[in-house]
Amino acid sequence: MGSDTLTITDNRTGKSYVIPVLYGTYAAAGAAIWATDLRQIKVSEDDFGLMSYDPGFMNTAAARSRVTFVDGERGILRYRGYPIEQLAEQSTYLETAYLLLYGELPLREQLKEWTEEIIHHTMLHESIKKFLDGFHYDAHPMGMLIGTLGALSTFYPEARHIHDLVVRRKQTIRLIAKMPTLAAFAYRHSRGLPYAYPDNDLSYTGNFLNMLFKTTELRYTPHPVLERALNVLFILHADHEQNCSTSAMRGIGSAHADPYSALAGAAAALYGPLHGGASGEVLRMLGEIGAPNRVPGYVARVKTGEFKLMGFGHRVYKNYDPRARIIKKVAEEVFGVTGISPLLEIALELERLALADDYFTSRQLYPNVDFYSGIIYQAMGFPVEMFPVLFAIPRTAGWLAQWEEMLQDPEQKISRPRQIYDGDDLREYAPLSRRGAQAA
Repeated sequence: MGSDTLTITDNRTGKSYVIPVLYGTYAAAGAAIWATDLRQIKVSEDDFGLMSYDPGFMNTAAARSRVTFVDGERGILRYRGYPIEQLAEQSTYLETAYLLLYGELPLREQLKEWTEEIIHHTMLHESIKKFLDGFHYDAHPMGMLIGTLGALSTFYPEARHIHDLVVRRKQTIRLIAKMPTLAAFAYRHSRGLPYAYPDNDLSYTGNFLNMLFKTTELRYTPHPVLERALNVLFILHADHEQNCSTSAMRGIGSAHADPYSALAGAAAALYGPLHGGASGEVLRMLGEIGAPNRVPGYVARVKTGEFKLMGFGHRVYKNYDPRARIIKKVAEEVFGVTGISPLLEIALELERLALADDYFTSRQLYPNVDFYSGIIYQAMGFPVEMFPVLFAIPRTAGWLAQWEEMLQDPEQKISRPRQIYDGDDLREYAPLSRRGAQAA
């Protein structure tokens, strides 16, 4: 009997089962068993067999992946093996997107060609503008983004040929290129402003700022500090393993839907306040606190269970979120340009008190990526409604990398979780005339 196995004894029957163990690249990457190996554990021949019950997928691996590694215990995040700290310091978003999609950092000519391809596809079909014009004036930008993403599949019907490598690559380029344009147009529509077209002489993030904020000037010139800050934020949000929206992307993609439809579904998952809306919740909390001297009282009420401490804690990280450290530094640079936000002073005091309090550290509640990102976005002029949109733009690269990996994985099948049925046993249908009076 090999050592890389588990022996499970079923105390209901006395039978023992030997089940092989699967390993990741190294210990911190985790180990698992094939869930279907549990099916052999039965109490009788007509028994369905044992399943694992895991609401929220707290401890279930649904994929083998080479894209992103997270070690929550040690606060580590790596894209394709590269530490997030090095990428945020030295890379650009488009270079990082290439890394996520193709597994290696691009050579100089590869990056040049990749960037030119993205630039060539930033424009939208004019009919998309008509589609956007159909939304109500106060429509949420994220709702508009989701709707137009789904509509794009009708503009590129060849996208359904997902097993054609050339077609897949074309859609990947289109989506990464057009996401900032869609997002900016949704923002401009929500503000009643005319659409500003792409300026392909600018960087990826500089062009996005141009499409958002250009007014009457002939040429928009983004502030280099804000342009770089947005670039870092995009890198930090580019991928994060099998989170809710990525799981949605993989789940929809497993049905062999086109990438526009799958991405619209992933963006819809991101729309939720527990996912892409979390940074907005942090701003609301800081606004409720109101001043640094009110932080101790708020913290005391959190400890009694009256409130939750938004922006602290994470499903995966049981240590300081490495992205939060980077964003804190970016915040200082941004506020050097925009001026200090009163909310930053509250946030710094809240972080200081929480990290000095055993109540929070013993519960592994440390600042996460959302704690400072919303403050930065607000300082740069973005309304709260745009926060999930700003999350969706960079996450497009991660979603597509995960989708591409899923399509090429021979072990993947259409997503179809099992359930434990908890309803009624067999019942006889009674005609309406024999059902009697229904209790109120």
